[in-house]
Amino acid sequence: MSTNTTLPVSREAVAALSSRKSEPAWLAELRLQALDQAAGLDYPIFEKTKIERWDLSAYGEHVDGQLASTFATIPAEARNILTGDESSEQVDNVLVQHNSSVIYRQLQAELAAKGVIFTDLETAVREHEDLVKPHLMQALKADEHQLAAVHAAVWNGGVFLYVPKNVEVDIPLQAVFYTDNAKATFAPHVLIVADVNSRVNYVDNYVSGSSSDAYVHNGVVEVFVKSGAKVTYASVHHLDEKATDIAIRRAIVENDGRIEWIVGEMHNGNAASETNSILKGNGSTSDTKVICVGNGEQKLNITTKAVHFGKSSDSQMITRAVMRESASSIINGITKIEKGATKANGEQTERVLMLSPKARGDANPILLIDEDDVTAGHAASAGQVNQEQVHYMMSRGIAREEAENLIIRGFLAPVVAELPSEHLQQLLKRYIERKLGQ
Repeated sequence: MSTNTTLPVSREAVAALSSRKSEPAWLAELRLQALDQAAGLDYPIFEKTKIERWDLSAYGEHVDGQLASTFATIPAEARNILTGDESSEQVDNVLVQHNSSVIYRQLQAELAAKGVIFTDLETAVREHEDLVKPHLMQALKADEHQLAAVHAAVWNGGVFLYVPKNVEVDIPLQAVFYTDNAKATFAPHVLIVADVNSRVNYVDNYVSGSSSDAYVHNGVVEVFVKSGAKVTYASVHHLDEKATDIAIRRAIVENDGRIEWIVGEMHNGNAASETNSILKGNGSTSDTKVICVGNGEQKLNITTKAVHFGKSSDSQMITRAVMRESASSIINGITKIEKGATKANGEQTERVLMLSPKARGDANPILLIDEDDVTAGHAASAGQVNQEQVHYMMSRGIAREEAENLIIRGFLAPVVAELPSEHLQQLLKRYIERKLGQ
């Protein structure tokens, strides 16, 4: 039975949402079926974390947004993420969601001419049904658990990105999901389909204004990497402390395809995330890098996962977390190699650095191997700042506080450096400094 049969949204509200948006019948039915299933489903299992104890009821109501006629009319807080300052200068290939609705989208004509589609998912279900319908809620099924079902019922705004066969997109496509109304449902869904031998870099940022009321972000990402394609997906979450942040990311990777995940979990409230690569095809590969900084009373569960089905598939996972004050984290790395995935290789590393006596960090490497002809390995550690390193730098004239800060920056640097632009690297560095109280 479900851990909680009282759902945060009504059937009438879901039906009204579909009607107001003139959604096709198949989507309206999917939403209602998912909601009907939700009450009978359990919450997802995040190892060693009982998320049923969190407040997961504050979804609010759908609030239609005001379309931004120009880039300059986007809310300044969201625009600043894209420009790095208060500039109103146009940034290309971007999409902005404000609370429940996408208010701005722009794609260069050159990319559109190549067949690239970059739009909000609400528009895509009407205009590109042949591409959306076979993929929506397929990497994550609506009946997998209660949060998936509720998301399938209430998702709003979101992104649909399609890259045609043999098309390479060198410039990162960017999305900003910005919320400043705790009463508005905030549940973006990102759907990416990279066709055969295509290439694309995509970046999104989840940010918020400060709120006095609790709210839930229940977001899902689905990425479909076709044969020989490559997708680089970078994401930074920096919502305020009143938000409970649930993020589930799934990629299905076919023969010789590659997915690269770069994730900065800079959230300020309780958070649980799963970043999962399903290596379906032979020769498929996944590279996942995640950093996390916790402070205050935060409770965090960060899971990276790779499931190998394909022969000669390869997964690499690195997670690094810094906990300060009274924050606690559970860092899970899960490598699953299925029977028949011969010559597969799975490597993972989880490291947690604790900066105060009250901080807690738990690194859990998990290997589940059902095939003999494979290689797999893991490394995990949780501890304080290395005092030998601190003393060495102090002997070179560096003050203790600065020495510790340098060690922390170096500890997180492997992920920061992977972001696909200098602007995004600087943005993540600012979030890190803010989280560390520097």
